[in-house]
Amino acid sequence: MRQTIWLVCQYASTPAVGGHLRQHYLARELAKQGHDVYVISVRKHHLMVKPEIAKAAPFKESVDGYTMVRVTTLDYPHAHHKKRILGWIQFGLKLPGLLRHGVPKPDVVLYSSPGLLGFLGAERVARRVKAKLVFEVRDIWPLSLVIIGNYEPSHPFIRLLQWVEDRAYRVSDQVISNLQNAVDHMASRGMDRGKFHWLPNGVLLGDRSMADPLAPSVNDQLPTGKFIVGYAGTLGEANNLDVFLAAAAQLRTRTDIEFVLVGDGRNKDELKAYAQREQLDNVTFIDAIPKTQVQSLLSHFDACYIGLPAEPLFKFGVSPNKLFDYLAAAKPIIYAVDSGPYNPVSAHHAGVAIAPGDPEAIVAAVNKLAALSDEDRCRMGQNGRNAVETEYNYAELGKQLDVILTQDLAT
Repeated sequence: MRQTIWLVCQYASTPAVGGHLRQHYLARELAKQGHDVYVISVRKHHLMVKPEIAKAAPFKESVDGYTMVRVTTLDYPHAHHKKRILGWIQFGLKLPGLLRHGVPKPDVVLYSSPGLLGFLGAERVARRVKAKLVFEVRDIWPLSLVIIGNYEPSHPFIRLLQWVEDRAYRVSDQVISNLQNAVDHMASRGMDRGKFHWLPNGVLLGDRSMADPLAPSVNDQLPTGKFIVGYAGTLGEANNLDVFLAAAAQLRTRTDIEFVLVGDGRNKDELKAYAQREQLDNVTFIDAIPKTQVQSLLSHFDACYIGLPAEPLFKFGVSPNKLFDYLAAAKPIIYAVDSGPYNPVSAHHAGVAIAPGDPEAIVAAVNKLAALSDEDRCRMGQNGRNAVETEYNYAELGKQLDVILTQDLAT
């Protein structure tokens, strides 16, 4: 049955501006199922690659079968600026007003975290029009702020976010997360386990726009004739790239192995300074490339690295986009993450899983993969590709979301 669905995510983006595309892909697939889908986002946010395009875009725009709706909120210079919090409040307050500005009333409202304050606005919309209310958790807040951000649980703002989180679990009809084991945390906050659905991130296979050729300037920087261990993504503290470079330092005598880091981030200068100080001739830094070129880049890698700190938070599961890009590229993965029972690399025999924060473990994994035959590495990579095709393909994930959102609705 055709339904009107609001996917409310303050950080949703379209491919034209880049950034967070989960809602874009899911909205496309829901529209293919015959639904009227509206992605409710903000005009500008810190994850956008090309915010100038979004600033000039209309309030409502048809994108790949769904409608993107852009709410104007307070601009802020970076992710850690206090104005970002005011933007959360504005976003939530403006959601009910969309009903008066040409956005059809929804049958289903899905609100996606991590920003929690906007949930109250989404709840208000759902209650006003008697729509089904679904809460999606992509990052467990405020727990992430307490464990990683070192905020005290007693801080008034943390207490406010905790109240909203607990309320969301209590009043939502269904709860979705891309973190497989998040249900344990949610149940500890009083949620009925029967509400929970796991819907991981993924990739959209067959999307031609995701394999644009690399610019010649990027191609020229990639080493040739070497075993390339690559990382593509944000060069931030959370990605354990200092440990990655420490492993490169231990392998500096292996002239047949090169470590390549592609991306930008707050730690880039620090990482480059370390590589220069240690005279790591086996490390190459390349500036960030468009998302549409990532698969072309990964085709040059022989192995891909992903790492996260050894934080108890990650035992609820992880779902970083780069992991699924790596899997889709059919490349063996060095998985330096403690994600509890959820370990897709081990489960699918798609690479080598090691303890996080251990340069010696990375060295051992690199040596192991480099010693394998091309056929064995190809087989390992294909295992990951097969997992994407069956479990992490947005075409399939969209169908699963359709069932979650529309079950129990009146026919």
